[in-house]
Amino acid sequence: MIHEQGLVDQLSALPVERYEGKAFRATGIAADPLASSVSGGRWAPRAEDGIDVPVLYTSLERDGALAEVVSYLMLLTPLPSKPLKVARLGVSTAKTLRLGRADLTELAVDMTRYGARDYGHTQRIGAALAFLGLDGLIAPSARWSCDNLMIFTANSEISERLEVIETEHVIWRTWARNNGYLADG
Repeated sequence: MIHEQGLVDQLSALPVERYEGKAFRATGIAADPLASSVSGGRWAPRAEDGIDVPVLYTSLERDGALAEVVSYLMLLTPLPSKPLKVARLGVSTAKTLRLGRADLTELAVDMTRYGARDYGHTQRIGAALAFLGLDGLIAPSARWSCDNLMIFTANSEISERLEVIETEHVIWRTWARNNGYLADG
């Protein structure tokens, strides 16, 4: 993938930080909560044509992790009925970029459409960050009022922390109903 030089220059000028703390990941019951996604998403293109940007999508809040997965489940027909697993993770990253809404606007992300599933521009940002060797991105969730942490696992050092602290099973339909994602009934 050829990265836009202006975007790479803009991103490389921003300060990075170390992150140490907790994060949350919602998955299916049988899924490994530490498995990276290679099927594309907001911050990474699909693994194809020599592009491989594996990302572990997490949220800094439990409800943020649930909101991300529930928003996808709500698109399915029929709606799945199996519970979800929410894992609390202990994580650390060495070179993480933190982007707020104003930063995203400066990077030409249309914040009026941030919740839409049109990921082309944010995928280019994520791919450029991975190209620059960053191992993390903290950015606002499009589904909950919190920040998400995306870990670029191919750039993560073995000395960094990534472990499951605890897991819980959540009846996602109850959570969705209680949080306005699913109407009563």
